[in-house]
Amino acid sequence: MTWWQAAILGCLQGLTEFLPVSSSGHLVLAQHVLGLQLTADVTFEVFLHLGTAFSIITVYRQKLWSIVKDTALNARHPLRAYQSHSNVRTVWLVVIASVPAGFAYVFLETQLEWSYAHPWFACMMLIMTGILLAMTMVVRASTGHITIMKSTLIGIAQAVSLLPGMSRSGATISTGLLCNIKPEEAADFSFIMVLPAIFGASLVKGLDLLQSSEPTTWIPILVGTSIAYGMGIFAIHVVLGFVRRGRLHIFASYCVGVGILGLLFL
Repeated sequence: MTWWQAAILGCLQGLTEFLPVSSSGHLVLAQHVLGLQLTADVTFEVFLHLGTAFSIITVYRQKLWSIVKDTALNARHPLRAYQSHSNVRTVWLVVIASVPAGFAYVFLETQLEWSYAHPWFACMMLIMTGILLAMTMVVRASTGHITIMKSTLIGIAQAVSLLPGMSRSGATISTGLLCNIKPEEAADFSFIMVLPAIFGASLVKGLDLLQSSEPTTWIPILVGTSIAYGMGIFAIHVVLGFVRRGRLHIFASYCVGVGILGLLFL
């Protein structure tokens, strides 16, 4: 992989990981259109996802530090702290929301591999993402908060977004809005809840990397990771702006358009 190929994939990953347009769908289509091969390079994939994870940590560093601190201080009485500390409650809800994706990743690996090998499937899921985003137009002034049931539904949406073309941020934020969760709270939860999934998947792939004897070329990795990190920070702020203004559905037409074009030409 050359540095310019790494730059393209890093830019795609950083932007589409958080913009509700599906990073997996764009990477699948990019590989076929540009003749790039990302899935075969485990090292590059691990660092690319870590770049986007650190962009979340950068944007939410103060909130994350507060969550870690309150959780550590109340570690002896976690159930009691769930009722009285919002940060501890967030940890519990993130854990609950992470369970469906964890089960899907472990038990549906064969089906996921099949879906990534068929670009037409990614196009269909992009269209589904667009429909889900369009449904947020009916949401009016959400005022609710995240509960155990709502976090479970958001977690199921995250599990479905393991499919290529189904945007993780689009699916989880849209589900939150449709569950009457405050827009910014739904977006914040969507971005924070993905951290366990990214670090968990990176750990699994990192173990594969340690067992691999293939040589590592660090320049493309550093270029792709750096660009994914910077683009990720930019994309998070863009999405937060659209969510605050209740304009998330604007991305619907883009997803549907790309999905239809992909079906026509691929």
